[in-house]
This record gives sequence, C-alpha cells and structure tokens, in this order.
Amino acid sequence: MSLSLLVFFAIMFALVYMLRMARVGALVAFLFAGVLSGPYVFDLFELTNTWTFLGDIGIMFLWFNIGLEINMRRLWRMKHTIFGFGATQVMMVAVMLFPLLFGVTQWSIMGCVMVSLMLAMSSTSADLQLLTDRNQLNTGMGRQVFSILLFQDLLSIPLLAMLPAFAGKSFNLGATAIDVVVISVALILSVIVIGRFVMTPILRHVGKLKSKEAFLLAVMLNIVIWAVLLDLMGLPAGLGAFLAGMLMSETVYRHQITAEISPYATLFLALFFISLGMGLNLPLLGHYWYIILFGLIGFMAIKFIAIFMVARVRGVHMPDAIMIALILSQGGEFALLMLQTMKQSGINAIPSGHEEILTAIIILSIMATPLLLCLYDYLQRRGKLFPQRFPRTLDDADNSIKPEVIVCGFGRVGQIICQMLDALSVPYIAIDMDVNVVMMGREMGFNVVYGDATNMNVLADFGLKPRRVRSVVVALDNATTARRCISAIKSVVPRMKIFARARNLADSQILLSEGTEVVLPETIESSFLLGYSVLGCLGVSERKLENLLADMRADNYAALAQVISDKRD
Repeated sequence: MSLSLLVFFAIMFALVYMLRMARVGALVAFLFAGVLSGPYVFDLFELTNTWTFLGDIGIMFLWFNIGLEINMRRLWRMKHTIFGFGATQVMMVAVMLFPLLFGVTQWSIMGCVMVSLMLAMSSTSADLQLLTDRNQLNTGMGRQVFSILLFQDLLSIPLLAMLPAFAGKSFNLGATAIDVVVISVALILSVIVIGRFVMTPILRHVGKLKSKEAFLLAVMLNIVIWAVLLDLMGLPAGLGAFLAGMLMSETVYRHQITAEISPYATLFLALFFISLGMGLNLPLLGHYWYIILFGLIGFMAIKFIAIFMVARVRGVHMPDAIMIALILSQGGEFALLMLQTMKQSGINAIPSGHEEILTAIIILSIMATPLLLCLYDYLQRRGKLFPQRFPRTLDDADNSIKPEVIVCGFGRVGQIICQMLDALSVPYIAIDMDVNVVMMGREMGFNVVYGDATNMNVLADFGLKPRRVRSVVVALDNATTARRCISAIKSVVPRMKIFARARNLADSQILLSEGTEVVLPETIESSFLLGYSVLGCLGVSERKLENLLADMRADNYAALAQVISDKRD
C-alpha cells in the first residue's frame, strides 16, 4: 500500500509539473494521474466506493466554486456583455452542434439538445488560468471572455434543473420549460433573500468567534444542507452546492470564504478528476479512437467558427475575435460534471459508452487549447497573420509623425510617459495590443496605435529605424512579453537605448541582462518614495535624502539586490 501511494504521488507530481510547464491546467494532470493509477495501466488502485465518495465531494466543491463566482451586483454591472455576448455565443454553438449530433447519432431530440448546450460551455478554470498566465485578464478581450464564462456559469441553474426530465421516457417540452423557468427564478430569488437576510447575520456571529475552524465548518455545513435539501426535492445535489456558492457570493464574507475554502476545494477537485480518470474505460476509448479524433476536430472547429462569427457581428476586432474563439473553443468542467451527474443519477439520456467518448473529447479539447494559442502566438511573431495589415486601419492620422520615442505598452505607466512627452512636445508613438485602450487613448488625443510590440516587422513599420528613433520605452507589465519586445527591438536596431519598467527587482535583473539601458522596478521605486517622505517628515535634509537614493540606485540596485538575495537565503 505504501509503495502504491509513493508511486501515485510521484506520478501526480511529475504530471502537474510537466503540464504546468506547458501551461495546461493542473486538473488535467489529476485526471491523467487517475488514468495511470487505474486498473487499465499501473493498477495501483481500484475505483472503490471510497474513491467514488471522495469524487462526489469533489463534485460538490466544484459546483460550489462555480456558484461563488456569480454575484448579482457583478452580473448587473456587466449585464450587456454577459446576457448579450454570452447568451448569443451559447445559442449559436448549440444551434450549430444540434443538427450534426442529431444526424450522426441515434440520440433522442432532447438528448441532442442537452449535449449541445453542455458542449457550448467552456472551461472556466482553464480559461481564467490561461488569461492570467498571458496577463490578459484585465484587457478588453479578457473581460469579454470573463463575461461569457459568467453567463455560462449562470446557465448552469436551468440546465441542472432540466436533468430530472431525462429520468422518464416521456417528455412534455412546454410543461418542462415552464417548470425550469419557475424553478430557476425561484432559486435565484431565494439566493438573494436568504444570502442577504439569513446568511450574512449567521456568518457575522460566527466571525465574532475569530475561529477559522468554526468559520470553515459553517461554510461546509451550508454546502451540505443545500445539497441534501435539493436532493430531497428530486433535484441534483450539485445544484444545491451551486446555490450554496451563490448564497455566499451575496455576503460580504465571500472573499474570506474563497481564501478559506480554496485549499480544500483544490484537494477534493483533484480527487474528483482522479476518480474520473480511474473510471475511464481505456479499451473502449482505444477501440473508438478515430471517433474521438474526428469528434475533437469537428467539435473545436464548429465552436471556434460559431464564437468567431458572434464576436465579429458584435463589432469585436479581428485579433480579439480570434483570441476569444480560440480560448473558448474547448469543452468544460460543467459538461464533465453533467455527464458524471447523469451517470450517478441513472439518467440515460445517451448511452453510457457515448458518455465516455464525450468525456475523452472534452478532456482533449481542454488540453488542446493552450497548444492552439501557442501556435497562434508563433504565427503572429512570424508575421503570418495580420499584425501588419490590421493596425494600419487605426493609425491613418499618424503618418506625418516621425517619432523620436516609441512607447511599447499603453497601460498606466505608458500613459503617464506619453503625457510627459506630450507636455514637452517630444514626438512619440505608443503601441498596444488592447483595441479598447487604443481607441480610448486616441479619443483623448494620444498618438497610440494598435500593434504587437514583440513583432520586429510591426516595430519597423511604426518607425523604429536607426538614427531616427532615439529611445524606446518598454512599459509592459509582463516580464516574458517585455523580454520578447526587447529582443524584437534589438533585432531591428541593435544599439537602441531601451528604458523599461519592471514589477520587482527580479524582473529588473532579467531585463537588464537583455541589454536595456535603465530598468526601474516599481516596488523598489515606490518604496524609495515612501521612505523619502518618511525621512523628510523626520527632518532629514533634502540633500541627504537625494544622496541616499543615488547611492541605493547606483549600479542598477546592485547593493540592494545583494541584500535581498541574502535575506532570501
């Protein structure tokens, strides 16, 4: 037993490490750990009732986390994008998938409808992780993806409420639709009322105890109560956990709840995906490998086309439309949970063998998404797509300007630098990949254009030439992107003077090694200014303070770097 555990955890660690290096979500690593540990590969464990029970707890935690993301105030604030873009995207994907599923399978009409809607949902955890890793969550494109994911999570309520309809062979569409609407509205109103007038006072009293254990147990008790209550009503227990999350999202304690529950949720989610991997029938999947392969390609292609069309109709620019479609083109945890819930509830909407094939297609689609994004980035860097053609539609008025300074990145730092250059009438051009930021900057009078600052052809197209541009400012907040930008600049003008910003001292040292003239780490410089104000308040002369800062900045913070490295050791 101990040897099996050792091998199991070694496999899990190796998979998590390799897949995270490839920017693939850790949940996929847990699933593969279950496959390798299951009866068809290394046979370390059997899928016993214990594993199934732990997997059921994992399902409840996943539903709870999804519900915790849905806050009514947030939904109202983003209602136009959520209910406009999100609803249209789901309907377009479902409409395109339904006739294909109905034509190539022997499923019932409602089975095809349910699977089409399930496949229209994307992976919230994987997509948010991708956006975070690429530093795009707060861009216009990232916010649109987030809004669509929020709508998909909200759609979980009616879809879960529809599951009992598959328990019987007869199905009255009109009556069931009315039931689903009534149930969904009643549950949402209950969440708002109970969350505000019941859960908040209860959590306030528990919080007064200043006991993390009591607070955590109150949260978990809330999950179990709602899961049992919905189960007694004949609805899926997962819907109860989902509503428990929505209840908590309506309280002022939701951030603390997220922090407290996160380690346990991750653990039980891992157990769910491990048990799911153990239960996969590998011989069956191997026998139908060609169906899985063509199903994967067809599913992702149809979903990409549908989302891309919706994005373009809504006026999203080409690069952002492609990115949104690529990121959302996979299946998600919701479909996996629905398939698992249907299996455990004995709801035979589709044959059991087909459920496993669908599970494999969804998992492979989640893994394929980061690979497709890497291919997209590669084609953009090589100029194979549209980085040179598309930006020209946004900079028609800038042809007469011969910039002396190029600012790469028009975020908060880049905007301040451009204001300073404007104030002294220094000709410049700023480049950014966020269309919304570019259009906003142009409306405010800044000379900012759309373009990829990591592409040497784009930089040259916007004026980066020897003896014309005197310096380049790299105001990008991602160290990896900044390094690629510096490399592109050096490829065009090897001796260009480059000034860069960095988040911290470690990123500063990395960018200095790339050949930049000056790199200012934000955390260090803000600490300098704070210390300057404190010492000035204590009566230290301005001259002493200037000398002190000059000494600390000398040799690009070399002495300070030594102190920090000593502290870390």
